Amino acid sequence: MISIRVIAAIALLAATLGIWPAHAQEWNLRFSMCGRDRITCVVDGDTIWFQGVNLRLESYDTPEPYNDICGGQAEIALAQRASARLLQLLNGNTFTVETGGKDRYDRVLATIRIGGTDVGDILIAEGLARRWPNGEEFWC
Repeated sequence: MISIRVIAAIALLAATLGIWPAHAQEWNLRFSMCGRDRITCVVDGDTIWFQGVNLRLESYDTPEPYNDICGGQAEIALAQRASARLLQLLNGNTFTVETGGKDRYDRVLATIRIGGTDVGDILIAEGLARRWPNGEEFWC
């Protein structure tokens, strides 16, 4: 018997490839921060794994949690706050996922909405992200 997880992953992939129309199914899943197993987890403030599919969330950008970045330790701290907030938003709410296309790293481009609001807009309003591509990289 095929599990609901497999069906969801197939539906998401089919919608991404344009084989099956993307729909506004509501999700309520438990995310963790990504480790070795990348099935349903948060990579950082703008990238997640959703049912085994790597999603790059569109329209916004968050700081990077690496040591060799432009904003140094302040950027790392902001990146960690953005990632934690995205995790909190996903775990505390029902949400929809809209997909379309892929980026240069072969991640599926997506928008996640909570109550009709893009999670990127929430993070931007809270000072944890910038608009992409035309927002100022204020953490550098």
